[in-house]
Amino acid sequence: MGTPSPAAPWGGALWALLLATLGCSAGQPLGGESMCTAQPLAKYSITFTGKWSQASFPKQYPLFRPPAQWSSLLGAAHSPDYSLWRKGQYVSNGLRDFAERSEAWALMREMEAAGEKLQSVHGVFSAPAVPSGTGQTSAEFEAHSRHSLFATVPQDTVTEITASSPSHPANSFYYPRLKSLPPIATVTLARLPHSPRAFPPAPGFGGGGNEVADSLPAPETPLDCEVSLWSSWGLCAGPCGRPGAKSRTRYVRARPANHGAPCPLLEEEAPCVPDNCV
Repeated sequence: MGTPSPAAPWGGALWALLLATLGCSAGQPLGGESMCTAQPLAKYSITFTGKWSQASFPKQYPLFRPPAQWSSLLGAAHSPDYSLWRKGQYVSNGLRDFAERSEAWALMREMEAAGEKLQSVHGVFSAPAVPSGTGQTSAEFEAHSRHSLFATVPQDTVTEITASSPSHPANSFYYPRLKSLPPIATVTLARLPHSPRAFPPAPGFGGGGNEVADSLPAPETPLDCEVSLWSSWGLCAGPCGRPGAKSRTRYVRARPANHGAPCPLLEEEAPCVPDNCV
């Protein structure tokens, strides 16, 4: 799915794995009756909404080489015997290329090959990339009525994606002042009416299908000033036989934004007795 690319290469795997949750077991007969009684094919729309803006996430927000952006939306409806990735196992070459370089062709070929060989992948879908941190992209796909999606998605389902892990100052999304972070993105899955003429346009779109919407407004997240540790004390300066002064400094690691706490003093002095008199 969408990824912060290439500013945060882990994003490609994250969104791709999110779409992997769409693959779930087909409904099995229960009590002699099928769990699903709908038409053979059901249509769904999936909409990825990026909310990665400088106002919502000001810390280390990528402005250059390249700016914040999301890769193409990519996923598949599949059965339980197929997965894009499993914990504790190496990723495929296709998923690695998608996560690290936002190149989707190899991963798409892998999914299509799984569908031909194992009959595990029932449908592959993709949508354009979002060239900025905020915006929308959407795609439509079909799944068989026996697929459990048909029973578990009676209405729009919105999944929020956050970036709070790891909880460490080196994380670009580390905001200890906040109890919870705003979502960096959302994924909306909706079942569409069966008649093609009744398809409603996705929010922010002119119609269904693969499209990209313009940037969306985002809430402001306060960013407190971050400073380095103090340096060592300097030499004691002053005339011989009289009290002198020594100083130490620190520098700004991240400037405050959106009404965050201001920066403290960057230089500090302390009295001392000169010890280098001749």
